[in-house]
Amino acid sequence: MGNLLEQAGRLRPAPENFLSDEQVKAVASGRRDFLRKSFLAASAALAAPVVARATEGDPNILTNPAWTTSLGQPVAARPYGTPSQFESQLLRRESPGLARVGGASVSFCPLQGLFGIITPSGLHFERHHQGWVDIDPSKHRFMVNGSDDSLIKRPKVYTLDELMRMPSVSRIHFVECGANSGVEWANVAVPTVQYTHGMVSCSEFTGVPLKHLLDDCGVDYKKARYVLAEGADGSSMTRTIPMEMVESGEVFVAYGQNGEMLRPENGYPLRLVVPGVQGVSWVKWLRRIEVGDKPYATKDEAVHYIDLMPDGQHRQYTSIHEAKSVITTPSGGQTLLDKGFYNISGIAWSGRGRIKRVDVSFDGGINWQTARLEGPIQNKALTRFNAPWVWDGKPALLQSRAIDETGYVQPSYGQLRAVRGSKSIYHNNAIQSWKVVESGEISNVQVL
Repeated sequence: MGNLLEQAGRLRPAPENFLSDEQVKAVASGRRDFLRKSFLAASAALAAPVVARATEGDPNILTNPAWTTSLGQPVAARPYGTPSQFESQLLRRESPGLARVGGASVSFCPLQGLFGIITPSGLHFERHHQGWVDIDPSKHRFMVNGSDDSLIKRPKVYTLDELMRMPSVSRIHFVECGANSGVEWANVAVPTVQYTHGMVSCSEFTGVPLKHLLDDCGVDYKKARYVLAEGADGSSMTRTIPMEMVESGEVFVAYGQNGEMLRPENGYPLRLVVPGVQGVSWVKWLRRIEVGDKPYATKDEAVHYIDLMPDGQHRQYTSIHEAKSVITTPSGGQTLLDKGFYNISGIAWSGRGRIKRVDVSFDGGINWQTARLEGPIQNKALTRFNAPWVWDGKPALLQSRAIDETGYVQPSYGQLRAVRGSKSIYHNNAIQSWKVVESGEISNVQVL
């Protein structure tokens, strides 16, 4: 492993576990093992054992199991669809290492067990500043007003029913917390991709373009250059959105997610969708939009969600997510069962637009090969990539790097730290490295 690491750059080992040994075991018990994935389906190493089992006679083939000789359960037994009992460990998981203040908490999406680009609503990551609420939609109101009367002709209050009668759009977008991968800035190597990158999810959202509502209220776009979005939860989350984002038609007020109404933890009955922008601006339980002529510098814009630069200055309103990617399988905490063929799979995304290319490396960035992008490749949405790899049983360093349609290339940790230093919390889009050892065990490391 030494020669490989010397060529790839300085390998930074984990100075401490983010979780205790008991917690790591608990996480490991919740992962799907590779036998229930398709990694070894094409493995030449397993071809002989498969033939042997066929010759000897596999009882799972020769004997009819009970479920083929009896009646199944009626529809009424499952009024709302739930996963198989054998998939019950694929869950959103909270972080024991993050402080909980009242209802403020985080749960991470199990990226290692997902396929394609759509995140099931029940596995979508959560980030709450004052806990989630389940609001009676018949009593919820959405207001549009101006910071002064000259900015808007007709301030209005809408009911959910009125919004749902308006022309709607349905679009697929990713949403990522600005603090996703944040602990890696401090070189705290959390064990799995669920904890390194699990504050990103991707859904089809349905709702009304915010510009349509501002037009309905008679907004003066020459004077009104920002909007303030306010939530109805206990924290009254408020965020400034530049008007040019609204005028582009991309920002919309959503009531639907993945073909159904929003879940309570995802903002039911209304949330703002701001594609490409950090998740804190996707205000949940949306109750009000105010139009103004300057940024609002609210508490979560002046104190939180700002980037500390090496010269001691704070970078404010840095909300756009730059291109980012991560290999999800195989990844940290998993184990390769044998030498042979594996399908390397992961996700890439960019707040600037579409993903153009993803490269993968098996030697810590010394050599790269282009991965296969799986369609559809959509604007500001997750893109699934795959690449073939034959593991020879020797140490390896797995990496991926994304390139978006603007030409931006996902940086290494060395490149990112040269610009940003090491005291940031937000917007870490550095290349993720997974170390594979001879036993097949995979862990999280940083290659500078």
